[in-house]
Amino acid sequence: MLTMILPALVLSAAQAAPAVVPPPPLPRAGPVRPMMAPPPPPPPLPVPQMSDARSYVALVTDAGTITVRIENKRAPVTAANFLRYVDAKRMDGFKFYRSTKSWGPANQLVQAGNRGDARKNFPPIAHEPTKTTGLTNCKGALSMARLNPGDATSDFFLLLSDIKGFDSDSVGGDGAGFAVFGEIVAGADVAAAIFNAPVSPTAGEGVMVGQMLDPQVTIKTARRVPAPADAPKGCVVKAG
Repeated sequence: MLTMILPALVLSAAQAAPAVVPPPPLPRAGPVRPMMAPPPPPPPLPVPQMSDARSYVALVTDAGTITVRIENKRAPVTAANFLRYVDAKRMDGFKFYRSTKSWGPANQLVQAGNRGDARKNFPPIAHEPTKTTGLTNCKGALSMARLNPGDATSDFFLLLSDIKGFDSDSVGGDGAGFAVFGEIVAGADVAAAIFNAPVSPTAGEGVMVGQMLDPQVTIKTARRVPAPADAPKGCVVKAG
């Protein structure tokens, strides 16, 4: 009897057990694709560089080379006159002939010009006062020498100190001043060496007595050159 019951229990238990549904088979894994890195950002656009339309001139002298920048737009008449001498090669042979050491440290300049054949001079030019051009007689300035406004021809000077009394709007000035038209951008040490060169104690006339260089310093050549890569901003353009 027992032998008959056991198979029935086994069968009954088997019939009572819930059916176990196996999980579906996992999909076969394909090859693992690497994550794509995002593209790099585009490079920044270059900052446009403003071209310098001003002229540059190298004065090659016995003492070394002085490079000046010419303010063509701010002082067009005076600048064109200077460049006319340069382009015609009439400045070759001009002399630095004056140093104002006798005026003291606050009024330092060296003056140059035609000390030979007056026929090399072009006609005088109109005067451009600093109150019109917006330029100023600061240290390093290149300015036109004159006796009276409107009689300037070939002589010019380089300032080795600020001389604001040379500006046309200076208090106590003559209202005309001296026309600035450029400035030194390289070779200031050469200009200083010329300033400190020996002078004659007796040569010259009037205020120039004791200021005439002896010997004079020759400008061998004066030629246009490209703008130096490290040209300083300068000081001749009045702020504001």
